[in-house]
Amino acid sequence: MADPLANDFYARLAPQGEFSRLADGNAYVPLPDDWYVGTADIVGSTAHIAAGRYKIVNTVGASVISAQMNAADGMTFPFVFGGDGASFAFPSGHLPRATDALSRVLRWAADAFGFELRGAIVPVADIRAAGFDVSVARYRPSATIDYAMFAGGGLAWADREMKAGRYRIDPAPEGALPDLSGLSCRWTPMKSRNGTILSVLVLPRPGADPAAVTAVSRRVVEMTRGLAGGGHPVPPEGPGVTWPNEGIAIEALASRGHGSLLRRKIELLATTLVAHFFFITRIKLGAFDPTHYVQVTRDNADFRKFDDGLKMTIDCDAATRDRIETVLREASAAGIVSYGLFEQESAIMTCIVPSVTSDNHVHFIDGAAGGYTSAAMALRAAP
Repeated sequence: MADPLANDFYARLAPQGEFSRLADGNAYVPLPDDWYVGTADIVGSTAHIAAGRYKIVNTVGASVISAQMNAADGMTFPFVFGGDGASFAFPSGHLPRATDALSRVLRWAADAFGFELRGAIVPVADIRAAGFDVSVARYRPSATIDYAMFAGGGLAWADREMKAGRYRIDPAPEGALPDLSGLSCRWTPMKSRNGTILSVLVLPRPGADPAAVTAVSRRVVEMTRGLAGGGHPVPPEGPGVTWPNEGIAIEALASRGHGSLLRRKIELLATTLVAHFFFITRIKLGAFDPTHYVQVTRDNADFRKFDDGLKMTIDCDAATRDRIETVLREASAAGIVSYGLFEQESAIMTCIVPSVTSDNHVHFIDGAAGGYTSAAMALRAAP
């Protein structure tokens, strides 16, 4: 019989305030046995990146989470953004809604952008039967938002199963649309101030000593403390804005519903022009304070996470980059971790904003020229 408290499992977890503590597996709690894991990614994302479509890739990846948030009816659930996709988890009673939302996103990605977005939903019980686990923790980067961290190798196993064609979810029928309310991508790319935007992936090797993996991850995180802003890619004054920007066309495809794409673009051009004025002048408008909103945007940004391993998008100088690579190369040679690094000039941000007058807006950070996807390719190419 299902635990009556299972639906509230994640909401009842106490958030952690110290990021480096999350390198330790003891900070995580296993998901209930009757929960499910959902995962999705874009097939051929590297080709889309090479064609300069990474902002669209990020938007489609974030749309997986946006659709699930809007289908959750206020339920708190764990999710993680992966650049060209996303993963999430939910209780068994939410299975019909989660499946429907995912299938609609798969259809929308194909219809709006010609992307093949594949998705899967996997029982946690099957993950454990395969010898892996899914454990979660809540990390609170600011007073108003928290993000899920995952451990146990279960998400990675679910991703491999999806790519092998198992547990796959079919796209919804033609014409079906997901609810992507709040999904936006209006900020301009954020250029590095320290030298390079470095995408970092650090994954434990099979059979590696967990204490050794923890030590390596903590050492890498500690190295970022000496960077300006701790390596945060969003500048203290907040991300930049321009008008018009390429995100309007993408957002129009996410929010037009069954209406006219041209009309939706015109509506967004008008509303973003007004918003541009207030962000430039920083004049308050009723409950909306642009200066406060920009500061909260930076505080809420998801630029580092644990997702079956350490993942970061940091604004990094050359010396720190070299020290990080030295540590990771040595740990790789010792059989402790695998790693991937990718450098680019800028970072980009994709957002989910339920309301501009509340502080619970979500901001996903990635590199602007390949980011996590390209770092993963380097990881796969490593010996």
